Amino acid sequence: MKNIILTPGQKAISINLDNSIYGSLVEIGAGQEVARQLFRVGSASGTIAKTMSAYDRDFSDAIYGKEKNGRYVCKSRLVKMLDKEYDLLEERLNKENFKHTRYFTFADTVTTINYDKTKKGHGWIGLRFQLTPDGPANDFLIHVRLKDQEAKIQQETIGIIGINLLHACYNETNPKEILNHLYDNLSRDNFEIDMVEVVGENFDKIDNRLLSLTLVKENMTNAVIFTPDGKNKYPSDILHKKNILTLRGSFRPVTKVNIDMLTNGLEKFKQNKKVDENNIQILIEITLSNLKSEGEVNERDFLDRADILCSLGYTVMISNYKKYYKLTEYLSQYTNARMGLIIGVDNLVSMFDEKYYRNLNGGIMEAFGIIVLEILKYTYTLINQARIKILQNSSNIPIHPRAKSIYEYLYYNKRIEDINYNSEYLNIFSKDVLKKIKSCESDTWEHMVPDGVAEIIKEKSLFGMSCKI
Repeated sequence: MKNIILTPGQKAISINLDNSIYGSLVEIGAGQEVARQLFRVGSASGTIAKTMSAYDRDFSDAIYGKEKNGRYVCKSRLVKMLDKEYDLLEERLNKENFKHTRYFTFADTVTTINYDKTKKGHGWIGLRFQLTPDGPANDFLIHVRLKDQEAKIQQETIGIIGINLLHACYNETNPKEILNHLYDNLSRDNFEIDMVEVVGENFDKIDNRLLSLTLVKENMTNAVIFTPDGKNKYPSDILHKKNILTLRGSFRPVTKVNIDMLTNGLEKFKQNKKVDENNIQILIEITLSNLKSEGEVNERDFLDRADILCSLGYTVMISNYKKYYKLTEYLSQYTNARMGLIIGVDNLVSMFDEKYYRNLNGGIMEAFGIIVLEILKYTYTLINQARIKILQNSSNIPIHPRAKSIYEYLYYNKRIEDINYNSEYLNIFSKDVLKKIKSCESDTWEHMVPDGVAEIIKEKSLFGMSCKI
């Protein structure tokens, strides 16, 4: 029975027949599709205290107040809706008459695809709910991007997502399972979830960064972002109209080489006339493949890296984009401003390997057409992987003859530029540092990582460190 997926109608009647669940639904922008699911199966009077759609903006502002950013489809509006409506439940319902009742408020604020199909649908969906009648309220919040090409289908999708969320939150205790159930009777072709956050006493042991990782692992989205405070963020809130500078790596652990690359790359980036120094967003990117060990993602190892990067004040992105042109496409959704990539020599060489672009009709030419239009790249001089003492930079790296002309075009048009480097760091490799940490080679690796990082690794026994301090 565990593997049987209930239809939306079956879930709706299950909710309606549960006498312990009672609450309100407020929906803006995509009709009242979630409430409709509950109404049309019958017996909704024991479940729904109120439904509402404050569709007009003036009405919506009068009820919930204006947002500082002037937007309506945003997280702050969703939270205001949940706050207002849940407070009304507690205020207007006599708890003496609902001693055995678990309150809930469902809310969504959504914009569906427009008539000209120039604006894609997306929205915020949330549920505030009690697991026990006398228990605390918890929040389960998501941001979704709607992929169907008709507004009517997007509305229906929102209705199913809402019922899935309501049913799962009252029938599952693991947030990861709740996330998976949001796709019941739907597919990744209908929508993606690019942000999730759970809040409340019943979720106090849940690390939201792991839920972000789940979104990427389970192909619910291709990239997620969290800030130095460890909070998951909607990508647009971080990247909108920004000059984005990205450094990709494994950061296992972060070393002085990584910080040197970032520091010098940032200085070079600021020199570009199309870059506003006050509008720069630095992204530390880790691909899912870089998180895998023996084919699996080690969550503890992921958190170890995240903890250190966040402690250094960086915004972190986890992505499914092995190829740089896909990363470029993704970032260009959020900004038209100049962007930059800081790339080590080894990665730059691999970018010009034609085999990586066999999935594209235009092959390597198509890939670099995307990259050149959107981004600048900065290369970092490194000793080659064979550890031969030969410094390689953009002027002498080995590019295959078939791709040489493309490389030369980029090089002579300053789409590829070298950045400064500290020669003292060129012999530092993350794999060497990790090996020394695991083998407890005290005082042999501490100087290879940024100030304060060694203390964090030792204090928290990160990266499999098992020796006594």
